[in-house]
Amino acid sequence: MPDQPSIIVIGAGIIGASLAFHLARSGARTTLIEGAEPGGIATRNSWAWINASWGNPEPYFRLRRQSMADWRRLAAEVPEIKVDWTGGLIWDLPRPELEAYAAEHGSWGYGIRAVDGPEALRLEPALNNPPDFALHVAEEGAVDPTATALALVAAAQSQGAILRRERVLSLDVEAGRVTGIVTASGRLRADTIVIAAGAETATLAATANIVVPMSTPPGLLVATKPHAKLLNGLVMSPSMHVRQLADGSLLAGADFGGSDPGRDAAATAATVFAGLQRLLKTSEALAYDRYQIGYRPMPADGFPILGPARPGLYLAMTHSGITLAPILGRFGAAEILGAGRDPLLAPYGWDRFGA
Repeated sequence: MPDQPSIIVIGAGIIGASLAFHLARSGARTTLIEGAEPGGIATRNSWAWINASWGNPEPYFRLRRQSMADWRRLAAEVPEIKVDWTGGLIWDLPRPELEAYAAEHGSWGYGIRAVDGPEALRLEPALNNPPDFALHVAEEGAVDPTATALALVAAAQSQGAILRRERVLSLDVEAGRVTGIVTASGRLRADTIVIAAGAETATLAATANIVVPMSTPPGLLVATKPHAKLLNGLVMSPSMHVRQLADGSLLAGADFGGSDPGRDAAATAATVFAGLQRLLKTSEALAYDRYQIGYRPMPADGFPILGPARPGLYLAMTHSGITLAPILGRFGAAEILGAGRDPLLAPYGWDRFGA
């Protein structure tokens, strides 16, 4: 419909794909533009854990918890999305910190229960040395990040969105307003430009003299070759985090976003794989397959950046993009299309950095 606003979303990772889907479904004339492969870079290299786990102040917990619920809504709307609600077993903090986390988040309504060694082993029989004390959160889950992003891109296209495969060179600015983008093939104009470009967000925003305080730390994950079923859910031990994918392969890292690859990524991968072999008992030896490195978009204060940065420009950048994709897509699309800003987003505007 020609009277509908025109929106260009830069970036077809999980955040851009979710925004494009929600915008197109709401009737906006939506163009999704991606210079690399649809599915993004950080998205493709994510451990893809859906959670509202420790380290979150209550407002951020509420946003994440709402997004966990929104994953169920989104999976119903896009049947190609498959969420694996396996639950997570966690003991990656000292016991006093685990107990404090359970008490705090439990009081907020998170479904945490404490488990002892025998119960931990019942939940995950493949553990070599089950912890004496751990926490189990049944409502946590995971997705295949690439397949999910691609499903959202396809769903956006089914609602009329256009996917263009080209690299954005800069933003077009006229009289203080962002009016379009510049690509190798020319200029494209739209009523609103959305930057959902992950690690490239600051670079693109800078072409309109917008400073986005962020970093892009690398994260290394190790994958094994497919193996018979070992794990029932997500496992978060002091040394690493691991989950088993649909094809039977294991995906592990020494941090939620992956290990720091350091100067020798292959050596780091070998260390992670050795730790994985120690963590699990197997009837057949695990077979190393590969390591992968992604560059994680990390706002300076660790919290999402979602909102307008100047007339015609909207920013959508966050760590934990897998957890937050449904809610940022839904709330962001509503705000872009004039329905107002949801109160859960109040702390997360770009302007909090004093711009």
